Amino acid sequence: MTFKQNILGSSLLVLAYLAAAPAALAQETSTTPPPDQKRISASDAVPEIIVTAQFRSQKLQDTPLSITALNGEALEARGQTNISEVAAQTPNVTLAPQNGYLGPGIIAFIRGVGQSDPNFALEPGVGMYIDDVYLPTLTGSLLDLMDLDRVEILRGPQGTLAGRNSLGGSIKLYSVKPQGDGSGMLEATYGSYNRIDMRGYIDLKLADTLFLRVSGATKNRDGYVKRLDYAQTHPGSNVPTQATDADPVLGTLGGQSFVATKAALRWLPSEDIEVNVSADYTRQRDEAGASVLLFANKAGVFPGPNATGGPRPWLAGVNGNPVPLNCAFVAFGVNSCDTPPGGYNRRFINYGTFVDNATKDGQMAYKPLSLDPHSDLDNYGFAGTIDWTISDGLALKSVTAYRHYEADWSFAEGAPVQSSMFEQQQTNTQWSQELRLSGNALDRRLDYTVGGFYFDTKGKFTGRIDLNYAGIDFLHGPDPTPATNKALFANVSFKPVDALTLTGGIRSSWDTKDYRYVRHNPDGTEIQGPCQFFLGAPTAGPTGVGNSPNCLLFGLNGLEAHFKSQRTDWRVAADYRFSPEFMVYAQVSTGYRAGGVNPRPFYPSQVRPFSPETITAYEAGFKSDLFNRLLRLNVSAFFNDYKNIILTVFNCPTDAGAEGTPCLQPTNVGSADVKGFEIETTLRPMRNLSFDGSLSYLDFKYTSLGSANTGVTLDMVPPYTPKWKWNVGAQYDIPDVLGGGLSFRLDGSYQSHIYVDAINTDAAIVSTTDAGAGGGALPTLVATSRIDGYFLANARVTWRSDADGWSASLEVRNLTDKYYFTSMNTNFSSVGVLSGAPGLPRTWAVTVKKQF
Repeated sequence: MTFKQNILGSSLLVLAYLAAAPAALAQETSTTPPPDQKRISASDAVPEIIVTAQFRSQKLQDTPLSITALNGEALEARGQTNISEVAAQTPNVTLAPQNGYLGPGIIAFIRGVGQSDPNFALEPGVGMYIDDVYLPTLTGSLLDLMDLDRVEILRGPQGTLAGRNSLGGSIKLYSVKPQGDGSGMLEATYGSYNRIDMRGYIDLKLADTLFLRVSGATKNRDGYVKRLDYAQTHPGSNVPTQATDADPVLGTLGGQSFVATKAALRWLPSEDIEVNVSADYTRQRDEAGASVLLFANKAGVFPGPNATGGPRPWLAGVNGNPVPLNCAFVAFGVNSCDTPPGGYNRRFINYGTFVDNATKDGQMAYKPLSLDPHSDLDNYGFAGTIDWTISDGLALKSVTAYRHYEADWSFAEGAPVQSSMFEQQQTNTQWSQELRLSGNALDRRLDYTVGGFYFDTKGKFTGRIDLNYAGIDFLHGPDPTPATNKALFANVSFKPVDALTLTGGIRSSWDTKDYRYVRHNPDGTEIQGPCQFFLGAPTAGPTGVGNSPNCLLFGLNGLEAHFKSQRTDWRVAADYRFSPEFMVYAQVSTGYRAGGVNPRPFYPSQVRPFSPETITAYEAGFKSDLFNRLLRLNVSAFFNDYKNIILTVFNCPTDAGAEGTPCLQPTNVGSADVKGFEIETTLRPMRNLSFDGSLSYLDFKYTSLGSANTGVTLDMVPPYTPKWKWNVGAQYDIPDVLGGGLSFRLDGSYQSHIYVDAINTDAAIVSTTDAGAGGGALPTLVATSRIDGYFLANARVTWRSDADGWSASLEVRNLTDKYYFTSMNTNFSSVGVLSGAPGLPRTWAVTVKKQF
């Protein structure tokens, strides 16, 4: 018997058993009342949330999908202010801020499917939406939870419901609509690292049928990683200083400065028409992302001698000799031989200068280079939604949107010796149009939606790419990447009997994408080539003195690539409601992620396409509200047939004489079977006391590998995919305290270990004495691409006035002061460094809020 048969058969047995439970429980309750009737009542039941995952409004418990939905009240109770924080209580979902190398964005994975690279050539595996408007890139998708009605996180492929690039699932944010009730709110927060936040809204009635809602938020916080000048903190070292005065602190990393605003207009010209128009703007002026060095092992010299026969150092020391990149610059961990200065937390020290002081010569002709540490984003958009009720059984919905963003960020390794350094910019302009015609027939036993979608985006990527480890320093782009997506879709639900619903959906999509490679020297001049080394000159390889700068890139400038595909996805589902308290469902669905072409070739031979990845998912589960809706228990189990998996690898295929390194190439690495289960529950055992929690398990097994030798093996797993996740939360409310109510809330979440690269490395022992290595006090170092499992706990106490809308909260996040990483850069073999993005240490904050 196959796992798919096992999973469905076992689930049906469990479901059949549990289906009888509500009736039995109801009978028991009617004959044996609780000892204290004041403890529980219908008003204490788990609240209902209305979702629109299937193109129509449904109760969460009536939707035959694995979906987590949180309303604004639940987000506020946990003190959550951006979308990455919601992942803590969502099974089989990983959401994390991008590391400093990849800029202002998000890493998103659901059930082992996702993406961490924001380049336009790569599509996210998790669809992100705001008010039904699709966001096509990870950049700009670390969304603030400002003035939200609810968040819906759908797990499993949403190919027919959400469309392209939602084969892992989709995340949908829905804003509060204007009501014209004259309400408003103002909130202020102060906390650790000089955190100062403010947010608020006002909802106005402009006319009898015209309402306006304006909301805004600002978040500011100092950085929590100290950038120290190594020379001043280590007197007598050979490292030259970069400080301008006696203060050894060059700056901080991880600081935040964020402002966002939104205006929404709602017009009701008639009883049958509703028009919603909105405009929003976000401005971020953050510090460069938090990063610490975990591994360093390079000699710090370019190949061959200089013109006078001496070495070519990445950084010349005080005595003129090369400064090696080694354990001396790792402030903490197994790879550290540093003695950090007193008065600083060594777990949060970075010796990066954002200055490349390599000695200029004919081959490395564009030194020195100094960058401003920053991570900036300007993101704005306009959206218009028209809902027209044509008749009692027919409605038309139109969603039109325009969005634009400009992102600009810098990254440098955490040492004064620079192995690589980046200044990158990404801009995107998009517009989209979606039409949906929804109706019902057959005495409302048949619900249907048909529609179409058009999406057009024009992205550009530009970067100053300074790679001392590869002997190149060049201007990447602007690389234009225009793309379009067209789709037609239909979704139908039919009730042959009241308790049974059969659902089917289909979506056909057409994708196009172009990519044009633009490569120049940093001063804008053309790259000359081929390298003199390949023409027989006696140089120390293609990056030795005597070669033209960046000649390895010769031939890339002006190359173009085109991608085009068509895909049809489908879904069939059935759900049966045994009673008002208990529903079972099963479904089979498909999804895809569009293919493309390698955006970062180092040689023309690395300009290679990759095919779309696809998934066929089998799922069964049940949703239950028991004990008069005091206990909610939702369970699902799934099996995914995952093919042509797209992951970025550091080992390029070397067939047909192609160069293998350096390499950073998206590749179809193979196919896999993915299986797992998810449990979500909410319990209210007595009035004023509630518990919530979730548990998920995921087993990922490669079944075959692609023909290219990428370094991926059958026993590996994709990045950011923990096998186990769980969370638990508890809230206790005490009424009649100083004229209001007092709430205590405690949340804890755990995820097992993850890997951050396609190639999983637990602990590779690396020599520091080999040719090209950095030497130092440690003979060997330990390299890894693994983030160990960790548990985080948060606590929050809130007092709310019963009379005048005032409230105050005290929160502590990361109660145990756990040291952990949200992401890592781990190309230690060629770049020679490994760095991690540490999460915030224990922090506190006080919030005061006034509603009116």
